[in-house]
Amino acid sequence: MRIDDFDYRLPEELIAQKPAEKRDSSRLLVVHRDSDTTEHRHFYDILEYLKKGDVLVLNNSRVIPARIYGRKSTGARVEFLLIKRLEGDRWETMVRPGRRLKPGDTVYFGEREGQEPVLTAEIIDNGPDGTRIVDFAYEGVFMERLEEIGSMPLPPYIERPSEDEDKERYQTVYSEVEGSVAAPTAGLHFTEELLTKAKEAGVETAYVTLHVGIGTFRPVKVDRVEDHSMHFEEYSVGREAAETINRAVREGRRIISVGTTSTRTVESAAYFDDETGRYLVREGTGNTGIFIYPGYEWKIIDSLITNFHLPKSTLIMLVSALYDREKILDVYEEAVREKYRFFSYGDAMFIE
Repeated sequence: MRIDDFDYRLPEELIAQKPAEKRDSSRLLVVHRDSDTTEHRHFYDILEYLKKGDVLVLNNSRVIPARIYGRKSTGARVEFLLIKRLEGDRWETMVRPGRRLKPGDTVYFGEREGQEPVLTAEIIDNGPDGTRIVDFAYEGVFMERLEEIGSMPLPPYIERPSEDEDKERYQTVYSEVEGSVAAPTAGLHFTEELLTKAKEAGVETAYVTLHVGIGTFRPVKVDRVEDHSMHFEEYSVGREAAETINRAVREGRRIISVGTTSTRTVESAAYFDDETGRYLVREGTGNTGIFIYPGYEWKIIDSLITNFHLPKSTLIMLVSALYDREKILDVYEEAVREKYRFFSYGDAMFIE
C-alpha cells in the first residue's frame, strides 16, 4: 500500500485559520456506513445520532503553551517548542534556528528590565530528528512560568501567530491533564451544555489521556505505508474509564471514539479476555506507537467522531481503516465540494 493512495486535492482556502464562532456551530458531515450515504448537518445535531447506552471516549489531555521565545547571551533571538518532558526539568525540544543552538549554549526567556529571566535553558545534548535536550532553571512552579510567557503551539498550517483566544479555544472544555503540544481536535466541537445533554439522554463518557506529541505535525516520508514508524506517545486509562468501556463491550453497546488520539489509546490498551471471548480495555499507563491503517483488526472502537485530516497523513489512514479507503476519499471530495473547513480548527465528521 502506497502513501500516494491517501492523497486528495485540498484548496488552501479551506484550511481553517480560526475556530468557528461557537464550538458546536461547526459543520458535521455524517457518514452512514451501512448505506454508504452522507448527511450535512451542524455539530450541535450530533445528539440525534447518539443513542442511550453509547459510550463516548474522550481524550482529556491539556495543551501546554509550549512555544516560547528567548535569546542567547549573544543577543540572537531563538524559538523553542517543547515536545516532551523527559524527567524533572529536562525536555526534548525543537529549536529554531537549529544551527545556532549547540550543547553548552544558554538561552533566556521572559527577560524584564532589572529582573531575572522567567526561564533559563541550558542545551545539554542533541536529540532525535534535529531536536535538543534542554534543562530548565526557574523560580516557583514550571507550568506557571510557562503559562506566563508561552504561547499555544498552533500547527504550521495555521499561518498566523497564536492569539489570546487560542489559549481557550485550542483546548477542549474537558481538558484536564497537562502534557500535549497539539490539541485532540475532534473534541474542540463539544460544549459543556452538549455533554450535559448527552448524559441526560443516557450517553456515557469515558475519559482517557494521550499526550499528543510532535509526530502529529510530521509528514510521512516513506513511499510504502508499511515502512512508516510512528512516534511513541504516553497514554493512560483509569479504572473508571476501563470499567465503563468494558461494561458496554460486554453488553454489546456502541463505543464511539472522539478523535484519533482516543482511538489509539483504547486500541493500544485492548487485550483479549478468554472468559468473555471479547477484547476489553486494560487500565494503566503506557507508551504507544500503534499505527492503524487499512487491514487493521479493530478491537474496541465501533464509531468515530473526527476532523478532516491532512492528505497522505497517518490520521487519514486510520479513518480509512474504519470505513474504506476509496469511500473515505470520496467523502473528502464531497467535503471539498461543499466547502467544509479542514484540519484543527475545521469542521467534523461522524462515521457511524
